[in-house]
Amino acid sequence: MKLSQFFFKSRKDIPSDAALISHKLMIKASMIKQITAGIYTWLPLGLKIIKKIENIIRKVHDKYGCQELLMPTIQPSSLWKKSERYNDYGPEMLKFHDRNKKELLYGPTNEELITEVFKEYINSYKDLPKNLYQIQWKFRDEIRPRFGVMRCREFLMKDNYSFDLTKKDAENTYNNMFKCYLEIFNNIGLKVIPVKADPGAIGGDLSHEFHLISQSGDNTILYDKKLGDINKLDYKNSFDLLRNIYSVTEDEYNKKKDLDLTKLVKTKGIEIGHIFYFGTKYSEKLNASVLNNKGKKVYVEMGSYGIGVSRLVAAVIESSHDDNGIIWPKNISPFHVGLINLNMKNVNLNKTCKKIYDFLIKNKVDVLYDDTKQTPGEKFSTMDLIGLPSQIILGENSFKNNYFEIKNRKNNNTIKCKINNLKKILEVI
Repeated sequence: MKLSQFFFKSRKDIPSDAALISHKLMIKASMIKQITAGIYTWLPLGLKIIKKIENIIRKVHDKYGCQELLMPTIQPSSLWKKSERYNDYGPEMLKFHDRNKKELLYGPTNEELITEVFKEYINSYKDLPKNLYQIQWKFRDEIRPRFGVMRCREFLMKDNYSFDLTKKDAENTYNNMFKCYLEIFNNIGLKVIPVKADPGAIGGDLSHEFHLISQSGDNTILYDKKLGDINKLDYKNSFDLLRNIYSVTEDEYNKKKDLDLTKLVKTKGIEIGHIFYFGTKYSEKLNASVLNNKGKKVYVEMGSYGIGVSRLVAAVIESSHDDNGIIWPKNISPFHVGLINLNMKNVNLNKTCKKIYDFLIKNKVDVLYDDTKQTPGEKFSTMDLIGLPSQIILGENSFKNNYFEIKNRKNNNTIKCKINNLKKILEVI
């Protein structure tokens, strides 16, 4: 993609209520546009990141035996009255009536709806277990939406729901999804801390939140110092450690105070995922049952698992940025590399940059080519703001000496590559 054709314009007029750096940078980098309080349009740059995250989520969920479906954003309120959860959300639940005076709501979550879908198709223990997921928009009418997409009213969420025959089976599924989440966040390029948490309105007696360590986080968490440096954890082999280590939200700790504070690390975190096991809370009230191997009717054991996809974008920025802008992990960067032509008036530079651009496209490298007439300083500023992992820089001086530079956005280190050795780019980036 050529920057001159891309729907992008660096913004300087940042709203006064933009308190978090992620909010400021997302607006400045043309990732989002606020439509009204807590509701945003995702512009092409921001949407590319969301799609990258979705692809990772889908790939890992499919690997763990989950199946994707898509439920509507609008639900009948009658389902929530059956589950006796109709009043739990209070004014955060947006309710309205259609032309036939039937009360509907914009779904804040989908436990009721998925249970209704499940019971119409599954009636035998032989068809269990089942695990269904979706990536869909949700709405919760926050009393004071703030912090950009970190705490907004309309948000994109991955939610999935498991159905098992026994409690033991359901706990095994819960642990399987625990591993699934560790793999997802690791594949994105994040180090997270799972902490025991209050299940809240979802219900149940087993719940974990997954937190990204960040001093701008809105939650305080505590975990055992034995965990060590989380940046050095091998997440592929750390399930037993992370599943059993003492780690809780501050609210949960204050209820029991069951470990000396001197043995704990206390820090701020951003919740980016939450998993629950709640047994038969919904299956009993909505009559979701199967016949077991003895022909007896039993209510299925359920769990739910959520990742705030749109919130995750802001959380990554909070944990990965510098004074110049965003620093994207490679796997979710909107483009793999940025190509900077420092002087579009130079015919030879244009030809060489076009050659590099075509080479990258041919090798399926998603490249953003700055072919604008901005000054070199403005070009560097734009590319640093967007935060692509690598930048290929070609100016008149380097061209005369038959090389271009490749800059690593994270550490700002640069290496020189010969213009006639384009394959080197693929090795470096």
